[in-house]
Amino acid sequence: MRPTLPLVVACLILTTPLFAQEAADAVAPEGATETGASALSERAQAAMDARDAGDPVVAQDWMVAAANPLAVEAGADVLAAGGTAADAMVAVQAVLGLVEPQSSGLGGGAFLVWFDAESGELTTLDGRETAPLDVTPTLFQDETGEPLGFFDAVVGGLSVGTPGTPALMEDAHRRWGNANWGDLLDPAIALADEGFAVSARMADSIANDAERLSTFPATAAYFLPDGAPLAEGTLLQNAAYADTLRAMQAQGADAIYQGPIAEGIVETVRSAEGNPGLLSLRDLAVYEVIERPAVCATYRDMDVCGMGPPSSGALTVGQILGISGQFDLSTPDDPDAWRIIGDASRLAFADRGRYMADSDYVPMPTEGLIDPAYLEERAQLIGGDQTDGFVALPEVSPGNPTWDHAQVWADDQSLEFPSTSHISIVDSYGNVLSMTTTIENGFGSRLMAPGGFLLNNELTDFSFRTHSDGIPIANRIEPGKRPRSSMSPTIVMQDGNPILAIGSPGGSRIIGYVATTIIAHYDWGLDIQDAISLPHAVNRFGTYDLEEGTDAEALAEGLEALGYEVNVRGLNSGLHAIAITPDGLMGGADPRREGIALGQ
Repeated sequence: MRPTLPLVVACLILTTPLFAQEAADAVAPEGATETGASALSERAQAAMDARDAGDPVVAQDWMVAAANPLAVEAGADVLAAGGTAADAMVAVQAVLGLVEPQSSGLGGGAFLVWFDAESGELTTLDGRETAPLDVTPTLFQDETGEPLGFFDAVVGGLSVGTPGTPALMEDAHRRWGNANWGDLLDPAIALADEGFAVSARMADSIANDAERLSTFPATAAYFLPDGAPLAEGTLLQNAAYADTLRAMQAQGADAIYQGPIAEGIVETVRSAEGNPGLLSLRDLAVYEVIERPAVCATYRDMDVCGMGPPSSGALTVGQILGISGQFDLSTPDDPDAWRIIGDASRLAFADRGRYMADSDYVPMPTEGLIDPAYLEERAQLIGGDQTDGFVALPEVSPGNPTWDHAQVWADDQSLEFPSTSHISIVDSYGNVLSMTTTIENGFGSRLMAPGGFLLNNELTDFSFRTHSDGIPIANRIEPGKRPRSSMSPTIVMQDGNPILAIGSPGGSRIIGYVATTIIAHYDWGLDIQDAISLPHAVNRFGTYDLEEGTDAEALAEGLEALGYEVNVRGLNSGLHAIAITPDGLMGGADPRREGIALGQ
């Protein structure tokens, strides 16, 4: 066992968190796509038909919802054979790394939230990537001390952190699995050996990123054979990935963290032409998954629980819901309901930018940020009903939550792009898993490890600056530190029992996607599929993003009248959720992508 211990914005990384993130947002999100019927089994096609018809999938015994039908079917087979949610996750993640490599895989990291039916306890596992021990504070600065352009930092070895996903898969299985570890990797091995049909989403992602994917020969050879992007329906094999999984069958996650595969990862990072990185064999050898306490915020009569720092997800989702929950949110077509949600989000993001980072490295007011008294105080800034003349807050600033021990921080200046993937699972034993998994930007660093998987660019989730006006930034890079994330794997609890597992990809908009879907389900009474499919309206920094081509566009006039600037654009989430009700399980998958829910 291991020892313990798009180019247009590349030059637009500006000096404030608002403008930097808005520059990043100029990149169009991944297009909404579907998998062709010919690629689906009968049960997967039925699940997709239900999703597209707006109907939740209903089951009594178990359910899995994830981002690709092949991965969902692998997990469903495990659950049907009596496996646990942890077993099914291993199978799902192994397949996702093959068929959805732009979003997650063995070269990335993940956060997992687990409800244990036997003990009634919630546990969270932190499989986030870590900064190499050799990094310096100026890693992402040029010779003048100015931040690098985003893609100048991303593409190549400089952005690669120590992967956490393989260790997390093994740790979760060791804790909660009952199936044979090696058997769980067989479906992905078979697909890698025999080939799988490239989905529309994967093909579109490759075509849209072809220039960067062509940077490194091994990556180009896989995704751009003969110089052309892989087309939808192409039968794609990955013998190197199959061999990596066979090594994991024999050696567990150690196969990734020591020996030939580890040596290949390090060589790939350190020899990346034009942008070598600092990852070392020592970084891989000392990597550990960390068990952390769940962060739970009160919303109505529920507890919304998720991953604490280094994720900002549970805290920021909890703040949005805790503030919004002070009001009657009316209906989803009322601009004033969105005013409340939008300004609650802006207040939460102001706190996020000031306070949230890896709490192993910096002090954080974690409990103070979701203290009900603090959230009530923040809600008073918003005011009540529009009939009383309330309009959008002209500006927001971080609050002053209670600290265990105080520290002054400057506002963060990091970026997040919309990629990532989410898995929700309920097994026949009553265990519930919610896991968000990523390699950060689409296709990560664009470096293909010799083991047949892409390496992350997670280090670019750190602030490129270390200080602002002489004040340190909490999310600055430091050796061994884990970058702040917006991933928000969530389990909603009521009276000590789980009632919802949910999460999404989408960069920093993940937080809004998860929060508004919970509101839609519990405040507006939408079933879980309709709540997922509800058109998006998200406000992080003042501008209201409305999902183009949907009924959300009808909110524009009312929101503008309340004082908001409105931006109509693509908002491609990837929500996957399972509601646990007295009548059974109800699952939903995001129609903006190609995922499904399956259950029995």
